[in-house]
Amino acid sequence: MYNALLIALMVVAVLLILLVVLQPAKSNAASTLTGGGADQQGRQKARGFEAFLIKATSVLGFVFFALALALAYLSAK
Repeated sequence: MYNALLIALMVVAVLLILLVVLQPAKSNAASTLTGGGADQQGRQKARGFEAFLIKATSVLGFVFFALALALAYLSAK
């Protein structure tokens, strides 16, 4: 059981890394240093593939956390 959860945790970790790398940059770093007030005007809600990436990252993050807790519980026994 422990080995299966450990393998699942590694697979989820790799997928989570790939999803984070695939996400586009949200803002320009130089504009955030100077206040970034004008940057907020053109923001729109994520749609399509970008929305999918955000939801998938959230789900995989939750799964990663749950698997890590399960492994910690099993290793404590």
